[in-house]
Amino acid sequence: MAILKIARMGHPVLMDKAQPVEDPTDPRIHGLIADMVETMADAPGIGLAAPQVHVPLRIVVLRVPGERCEDGKDVPLTALINPVITPLSEEMEEDWEGCLSVPAMTGRVPRYTHIRYSAHGPDGKTFEREAKGYHARVVQHECDHLDGIIYPMRMTDLSTFGFVEEMSRAPRTQVEPATDTEDGEAA
Repeated sequence: MAILKIARMGHPVLMDKAQPVEDPTDPRIHGLIADMVETMADAPGIGLAAPQVHVPLRIVVLRVPGERCEDGKDVPLTALINPVITPLSEEMEEDWEGCLSVPAMTGRVPRYTHIRYSAHGPDGKTFEREAKGYHARVVQHECDHLDGIIYPMRMTDLSTFGFVEEMSRAPRTQVEPATDTEDGEAA
């Protein structure tokens, strides 16, 4: 396993649509997933998409702590290969996000509050889950990377975009100290 270099906003790999994985059971895909998990843990992060580590494939890894989930249960370490998201409600909520590819920055991003996602696992089998709240936000954030979208592109009010340290001082924004979707903190 290896810790991979994380691409930062502006790198071309983050702007293009990632390619589908042809064989989720390929040992090279398993090696990439293991490296992504190690990189995510080292960052530290809650989620990581393959384009963020300079690999233009449709793969996401994530682990969401229970204290962030509506039901209080952890979302275990999960690899999503060729994921597809379907909104289950038109309801959207704006909340703070950050990103390992946009270090030290935060902004308020609207996301669907209730989704279904399906993907292949590393075993090649398709699985499906429903997600609400923060879990849904993390999945949408990470899957956006597969389509060349970084969270500032989803923002509707750029006055809420700034450095975490500065935004947490500003009384009008009320950023909680933990604000990064991908670094293990709150969104």
